[in-house]
Amino acid sequence: MEKIDLSTWERALHYQIFRNYLNPQYCVTFELDITHFLEVIKQQDYSFTFSFVFAVSKCANQIKEFRYRFVDGQPVLFDRINTAFTYLKKDTKLFKVVNVEMRETLEEYEKLASEKEQAQKEYFTAPLGNDVFQFSAFPWVAYTHISHTDSGNKDNATPLFDWGKYEQKDGKIMLPFSVQVHHSFVDGVHIGILAEALQHYLDTL
Repeated sequence: MEKIDLSTWERALHYQIFRNYLNPQYCVTFELDITHFLEVIKQQDYSFTFSFVFAVSKCANQIKEFRYRFVDGQPVLFDRINTAFTYLKKDTKLFKVVNVEMRETLEEYEKLASEKEQAQKEYFTAPLGNDVFQFSAFPWVAYTHISHTDSGNKDNATPLFDWGKYEQKDGKIMLPFSVQVHHSFVDGVHIGILAEALQHYLDTL
């Protein structure tokens, strides 16, 4: 974890402009083509949730703007971000939040995520740490927009990723995908870089 020196940080002005906004977070929704990705993970008998969480986290970890957080009110840059995702318990239809450390390969992550999810009986094990990407699936509706609850904590800079119900369009399988970020750290250009990198990963897995 690297502490940021505001006197030399190229992003200092942009950071300070959005730092004290009433609502410094914003959300963008767009579609991803998962045709190839879905075919590959079905062949491997992998969970869509685990595989997609890995794909997004792998790409987001490569973009430093998605690894900035606040620690004690000051900006820091983490070396690596892990994952936390919601997962529905079939018997109660209530979700639990599962924390899984990031791994180098999809195979390793899928195995670890499966083990963690099956072993966890509690809905919530602890408050989420700073060093996670947070995921929440919404697979019942092919939405075009999504909003989130707001705790009022302006220092919550954890990116939140959502996805909806995928559907076939013009011979392709399309997935609605949302990215919520803190504007002190992430601009639209960085979401664009993520979108391009993620689509490339989904196309070439």
